[in-house]
Amino acid sequence: MTDAATASTADSDDDEFGGPVISGNVGDHPMGRKVITALRTVYDPEIPVNILDLGLIYRVDIDEANNVEVDMTLTAPGCPVAGEMPGMVSAALDPVEGLGDVKVEIVWDPPWTQDRMSEIARIELGMY
Repeated sequence: MTDAATASTADSDDDEFGGPVISGNVGDHPMGRKVITALRTVYDPEIPVNILDLGLIYRVDIDEANNVEVDMTLTAPGCPVAGEMPGMVSAALDPVEGLGDVKVEIVWDPPWTQDRMSEIARIELGMY
């Protein structure tokens, strides 16, 4: 990705990784960049944007043993890939060298809205 594609903008709610703000300690952890990079490889099968830029990742915590916990949501409760997404996220994180166990949970609170999407996602989906 180019710097322009990953840069945060002053008028958005994007974090230092260039995507929607994520709670947890991923931004402060030495493995954080690797985890974020891996998450960007996972795409919603119905939307041509990665799950991070869609704003589906709510929380990422990495403990002292490099075990990862991810809270994520889906665009809608009836999403046809609901059962598959946690496995897709785990599969993307499993090969990251140095990570321990990975736990991914689907959460519904707060409900996802388009406001969570990054500027890049909005541009890719023609929402400007």
